[in-house]
Amino acid sequence: MSFYKCIIDYDKCKGCGFCTWYIDCPGRDECVDCQVCLLGCPNEAIIRIEDDRPRRYVKIYVNGEGYEVPERITLKRAFQIIGFTFSKIPSDRDIYTPCETGGCYACAVLVDGVPRQLCTTPIRNGMKIELNADFEPLRIVSGFTPHPVGGVGTPWYLKKRGRYIEVACFAHGCNFRCPQCQNWTITYGNNLNPLTPKEAAEELTALRRLYGVDRMAISGGEPTLNRRWLIKFFKWLKRLNKDEKARLHLDTNTSLLTKDYIDELIESGVTDIGADLKAFKIETFMTVTGVKNKSLAEYYLKNAWNAIKYIIDEYKEKVFLGVGIPYNPAWMTDDELFSIGRKLVDIDSEIQVCLLDYRPEFRRRNIKWPSYFEMKKARKLLEDTGLKLVIAQTRFGHIGP
Repeated sequence: MSFYKCIIDYDKCKGCGFCTWYIDCPGRDECVDCQVCLLGCPNEAIIRIEDDRPRRYVKIYVNGEGYEVPERITLKRAFQIIGFTFSKIPSDRDIYTPCETGGCYACAVLVDGVPRQLCTTPIRNGMKIELNADFEPLRIVSGFTPHPVGGVGTPWYLKKRGRYIEVACFAHGCNFRCPQCQNWTITYGNNLNPLTPKEAAEELTALRRLYGVDRMAISGGEPTLNRRWLIKFFKWLKRLNKDEKARLHLDTNTSLLTKDYIDELIESGVTDIGADLKAFKIETFMTVTGVKNKSLAEYYLKNAWNAIKYIIDEYKEKVFLGVGIPYNPAWMTDDELFSIGRKLVDIDSEIQVCLLDYRPEFRRRNIKWPSYFEMKKARKLLEDTGLKLVIAQTRFGHIGP
């Protein structure tokens, strides 16, 4: 049985402070190999090496049954040693661990009566773990703020008003590992107290009233990872905002939105959905998202396209849908962009499409920020496919109808 630990490569470290200020490291003194710093360091200055130091065995209790496991590991690793299996897709057979960085709390279990994440919680002798226990779901959510432009699921005609048009919050944790992640401190940052759905909904509602807007949005990271939390969050928003003007907006990478999940979200009050489409080809999808497992990537991409079609087919008159396409010539050819446009036309030529100018960020800082003219050209290409409503995001504002 091999064990590992993460250490800093000081030749690469830039002293950005991410691993100190944004990560709630469970092993400041003794690394437990949760790998959050490894995944989230923007300079890739964390390396994972074998840890061959002797380990004592400690006893933990899972649903009342005792197990002896090595010290200096996470609960997830302990569960793997015991014989449990894990999946990044919800499953009746495996334990669901989508983000693996402690942000989404989808893998939370009761540890000595307190909800804790399997992926980052270190074991200790005598701890008692309850699986499938009933407790109020939690999620790390931050960035409560007003927005003058909104997101992918914001109607185009609101984006040019020149004032705040919605308030938003951001859910931590993501199932993707996009090397050009535009929100990487939220994706990997877990050094905040989690909120209940009611607490997050109350804070967003208060912000709505403060700024006098009608729209309330959640983005990320990836909000859909913790389904139980998200459904309760929207139910609380709906309860706290009973007026007809209130709009509840979800921005998502769409990779986990099955038909029943979509039905439940809309029943819970969602009125607007911004759905990102990362690619047409699986190879491009894997390049953009950093998902290395091809079977998993194929599931995510197929699910995203199917979700968009289902929302249009079943809810076009009830829900506003906007589609986002992360664009940079570094990974998106004209042919592939045209293919995306044609496939969207086959679903609905009137769907709002927002072309997003992805800038150099996180670990992909060697790409160029698409120019205004490149975005204008890409927008024209999508219009040539037959799409009737294409917006292009640029550093100088939106190019739109």
